[in-house]
Amino acid sequence: MKERILAYRKYIDDVLEADDPFMNWGKMKQEHLVQVGFFQHERLIHLIVTVTFAILTLLSFGILMVTAFLPVLALCCLLLVLLLPYIGHYYLLENEVQKMYGQYDMLLKRHIQQLAMETNNDKCKKN
Repeated sequence: MKERILAYRKYIDDVLEADDPFMNWGKMKQEHLVQVGFFQHERLIHLIVTVTFAILTLLSFGILMVTAFLPVLALCCLLLVLLLPYIGHYYLLENEVQKMYGQYDMLLKRHIQQLAMETNNDKCKKN
């Protein structure tokens, strides 16, 4: 997922940087919304998993403090080892989706400019 989200965001950055005058910005904007929706869903799932692991980790540490039972220490370590990569992955998803919102704003701006130019061209053709 990490490679996919980074590659997709770079692709959109490249499209925006190229500023192709023949690009259908409305279609690109709609495609981007679909992709952002996929990544938002992924982000939500990882948020649920991350919060679940965080709660389980805290509970196991609480049990460890009360019982000082050695297998609970192993459970705490295991949960912590799993929690840290989940936090890192969720951090990546959250930041990349936020950047995609900015990309959407740029796509929307280009689409509005394209529509304005088409409207002006139509008015010139009528005169």
